Amino acid sequence: MAYLATHGNNPPCLVKARTTKQLVVHGRPFLMLAAELQNSSLTCAEYMDTVWQKVKDMNVNTLLGCVMWEMIEPVEGQFDFSELNKVILGAREHSLHLVLLWFGSFKNGLSTYVPPWVKTDTKRFPRAKLRKAGGVLATADVLSVFNSDGAYADARAFGKLMAHLKEFDGAYATVLMVQVENEVGLLGDSRDGCAAANLSFIQAVPKDLIHFLEDEWDTLHPDLKDVLSPGRNGEKPSYSEGNWEEVFGRGPRTDELFMAYYYAKYVNKVAEAGKAIYPIPLYTNTWLNYAGDNPDNTFPVVAGGGGMPGDYPSGGPVSNVLDIWQKFAPNLDFISPDIYLNDYESTCAKYRHRNQPLFIPEQRRDEYGARRIWIAYGSYAAIGASPFGIDTVDAKDSPITKHYALLNSVSALVLEAQRNPSSSVGFCFDDPPQRAQPIVRRWGDYEITIEPSFVFGQRGPGAGMVIYRGGARFLLIGWGFQVRARSTSPRATFTGILRFEEKTVVDCGTGELKTQRRLNGDETRSGKFAIMPSEDPDYGGFPIAVTIPARTMIAELEVYALEDDE
Repeated sequence: MAYLATHGNNPPCLVKARTTKQLVVHGRPFLMLAAELQNSSLTCAEYMDTVWQKVKDMNVNTLLGCVMWEMIEPVEGQFDFSELNKVILGAREHSLHLVLLWFGSFKNGLSTYVPPWVKTDTKRFPRAKLRKAGGVLATADVLSVFNSDGAYADARAFGKLMAHLKEFDGAYATVLMVQVENEVGLLGDSRDGCAAANLSFIQAVPKDLIHFLEDEWDTLHPDLKDVLSPGRNGEKPSYSEGNWEEVFGRGPRTDELFMAYYYAKYVNKVAEAGKAIYPIPLYTNTWLNYAGDNPDNTFPVVAGGGGMPGDYPSGGPVSNVLDIWQKFAPNLDFISPDIYLNDYESTCAKYRHRNQPLFIPEQRRDEYGARRIWIAYGSYAAIGASPFGIDTVDAKDSPITKHYALLNSVSALVLEAQRNPSSSVGFCFDDPPQRAQPIVRRWGDYEITIEPSFVFGQRGPGAGMVIYRGGARFLLIGWGFQVRARSTSPRATFTGILRFEEKTVVDCGTGELKTQRRLNGDETRSGKFAIMPSEDPDYGGFPIAVTIPARTMIAELEVYALEDDE
């Protein structure tokens, strides 16, 4: 069913929901079940005609794809949106939404998507310089942010894009959000070594930055405090006037602060030009610093860029300069992490800083990554998570198909839980899950423990979320886990299962459920815990099939406690 025009409706926006914000589309909260295309896929409507149905079959409702500056303004001042229009119409015809990725001045720490008239004019658009051994300067393939012409030209083009989206799509809201640039920062050095950058570096640190760090110290991210006050347990430093090294010390972390301040201002200028014309949500994404901090990954550190500025794009909005971006790029509604190798849950927590909404524009598309989207949606109120490279895998081979099918059916319930802070938890258990730590939450008068589900043989992977429904009731969504409860009353002598029911969704829009089977006996291990089994439980050679396979993957649990009369 194609989109209908909704003249008079407000454009997509973020609306405050207690401690977060939710994306509202056509007046209703919307949960993005997103996926990102390969880099160049959205540049060709004919190619996309081979993709639309494939991603629909994966239960994706929102696609992320690029708009290249070099494509829409091949000649300075002459704009061409014809191919983009065809793409938007294709998405609309398939009832899919889009998040457009503006590949303007910066893409992956480089400037390879700028138009030819920018690439070849180094006088108007100078490049950053990389400082090499012996004082040698090498020209980087990235625009220097210490020149206003690049920001001005980029902002003009981005403003034209947003004006076109307002005119062409404003009545439909096919396009929900726009990413401004992509993984900005400088690769190969911790700071730009061009003459203009050097001049700024030896001048006094801007007062607006100093005042911000002083006035907002108590609310700064712990990772930034560690940079500004290393080894002093978050003790507030005192600042005096001086240049960047005099104020912050000498080293790559100071260089990174310097670059973050000027990158944020550059990107903010671009975002401001678009926001003034068509104020749908804008954000930028982050190439994370990675130093092998995820024990579940066996990839070498170099695969993630590394742990020092310049190994990853220096000045990009990693967690230790996230506050600077939030302050000096106010026209961005939030900053997003691309999570491939870093620990997933701790990264989600870091990017909820200052209660900004969480959106993950890039992540792994394999089963390992797909399981983790439940953490984002269930524990950190994500407005969306987006596996990368979705158009080069078939729906039947993609684990996203199964995960998104279940999430789509319960999206109204997930959105409701996100509006009630701490009322849900998302989780996953990997394969094999022997070393998985139980997840413990206290809701109401009960302590709830979530752990891999019981089988006689080898435990398999699991994923899902538990939503607290008030009283002693809990909604269980997913597979491969089990839940047990313990009353927190000091007088309680017994905690048991009062009711355990398999559910199906009657209405995805409202979240209305109906009861299927009443579960007991083997499905609860005779009252010990509520099991949400895998689709193919391992009986381990046991001759009696006591574990049922997963079916609807939705159940409601109600527990009760007995207390001594004495």
